[in-house]
Amino acid sequence: MARSPRYKVPLRRRREGKTNYKKRLKLLLSRKPRLVVRLTNKRIIAQIIDYNKNGDRIMVGVDSKMLRYYGWKGDLNNTPAAYLTGLLIGKKALEKGIREAILDIGLHTPTKGGRIFAALKGAIEAGLLIPHDEGVLPENSRLTGEHIAAYYEKCPEKFSEYQRRGLEPRDLPSHVNEIKRKILGE
Repeated sequence: MARSPRYKVPLRRRREGKTNYKKRLKLLLSRKPRLVVRLTNKRIIAQIIDYNKNGDRIMVGVDSKMLRYYGWKGDLNNTPAAYLTGLLIGKKALEKGIREAILDIGLHTPTKGGRIFAALKGAIEAGLLIPHDEGVLPENSRLTGEHIAAYYEKCPEKFSEYQRRGLEPRDLPSHVNEIKRKILGE
């Protein structure tokens, strides 16, 4: 006699590899807004999202492309850009009255010192209260782009895009600090 199948077809977003529902449930049970950081091939997207039974509500959203308004001349998807994007979302969240959040990295692999944690460090330095382990945050030298400036000394021919935008890669650390001051309004 036929009965139900022995397998269970997962939910659509799980099938498509977009959502880990077990991890999502644990984040939602914290009852805090989520700092969602997503990496694309060209930029970094950070959003503060609050749960709503009719669908999640984006309270604050920032894209690394917004760094161009502050005069950013570097790439939009490297570690310094992630840090500045986190700084920007932290500042905008505080302006909207959001004081704390919890990090949601989705299906990304948590890599120590990676771009996701660079965005986290930026949000924390802006003033958001986010539970984290200090061991996963990148070093300050990586946040300012000193590793990029050192690589430029070895292979200057790979940095024509920086020079086209009017930035010498060896000046990247000072440029990051300049943009940081503009974002924080100092």
